[in-house]
Amino acid sequence: MVPARSPLPRALVAALLALAALSPASPQPPETRRSETVASGVEHIEIRRGDFADGATGDRWIINVLVLDPRLIRLDSALAMDEIAGAETTSSLAARYAALAAVNGGYFRTTGIYRGEPMGMYARGMKVLSEPNGPRMEMAASNAGGSVKVAFAEVDVRFTAAAGDGARRKIDGVNRPRGEGEIILFTPEFHRTTLTTDGGLEISVRGGRVAGVADGAGSGLIPADGFVLSAIGEARAWALAHLRPGSGIAIESETKASPPLPFEPEWIVGAGSLLVRGGTKLGVEQAGAEGFAEDFATSRHPRTALGIREDGRIVLAVVDGRQPEASVGMTIPELSALMAEWGCREAINLDGGGSTTMVVLGRIVNHPSDAAGERAVSDAILVRPRRKDPSGASRK
Repeated sequence: MVPARSPLPRALVAALLALAALSPASPQPPETRRSETVASGVEHIEIRRGDFADGATGDRWIINVLVLDPRLIRLDSALAMDEIAGAETTSSLAARYAALAAVNGGYFRTTGIYRGEPMGMYARGMKVLSEPNGPRMEMAASNAGGSVKVAFAEVDVRFTAAAGDGARRKIDGVNRPRGEGEIILFTPEFHRTTLTTDGGLEISVRGGRVAGVADGAGSGLIPADGFVLSAIGEARAWALAHLRPGSGIAIESETKASPPLPFEPEWIVGAGSLLVRGGTKLGVEQAGAEGFAEDFATSRHPRTALGIREDGRIVLAVVDGRQPEASVGMTIPELSALMAEWGCREAINLDGGGSTTMVVLGRIVNHPSDAAGERAVSDAILVRPRRKDPSGASRK
């Protein structure tokens, strides 16, 4: 017969429970931080999380964060080569626009003659220069009213060509390659020409009237004060029937955002997936709802993200990856947790992988993962002073 155990004193039980409550569920990796004040309203923090000792095993991360006061800075978007069809490094864009800091922006085509073309929405004001990519969330921003405002929404854009004879047809896309049976709108912001191949129909429009029709041609010149409609297949037949030299033509557009944007945006850039909404962390399911493959969300990659804190400050974060000896990258759930850790009530993922880059005062502060170094991208998000900083940059 086993004798009954004597109960532990209540005071001892209470002490053990209190100690358990203070102990983390799992050991947290060691961490070091280095911070610098870049300018008034701009703080840069470098985080090294994990064991970086020689021969150490286990995961490790290098994270760079910018914390921005929305009243003291501007948040701008700049296109590579100042046009849709072009690629340029984030550091080059930051230098050209005299930015205090910058990160890479939206997704884009990485190869071919259309390299640099956004693979998602891009807009300047309410002028759409690239249409949305399905149900993905977009990032909109404005500097009006003395403070930066940022919002995230799913945006739907529809364009219609309205011919002078009353015929109407949906426009299939804006400033992108022409697919079979499509009619594509090319604006002056795209490039000097449409970069299309022969075999289509190029209709040049100026002053609301057809200025020229080139059948079977490609790479038509885009008038600076007009646009080009490029069609092939069924769309070519429609255009030949209704758009003759001298005839009238108007482009009608309809844009809807869900949820509605609370301000008129200065610019919109394609992004996704959403990481945090209303303080709630999102993850794999949200990425799937936005059309991303499961592997995109569950694998660790270099990442770039932007969030809005409860106090209104803006957080830009880049996480290095694909470099096991230095930084393993993050999954979408891990990135969501990081943005929540920084107090973000709303946050979104931007383009990542080899594009992930952060520039501070002219130098690249992270470690881009491409073997060739910093990747040329489609666009960058620039941090610029709202007014001149009298104190200059300082370190702490």
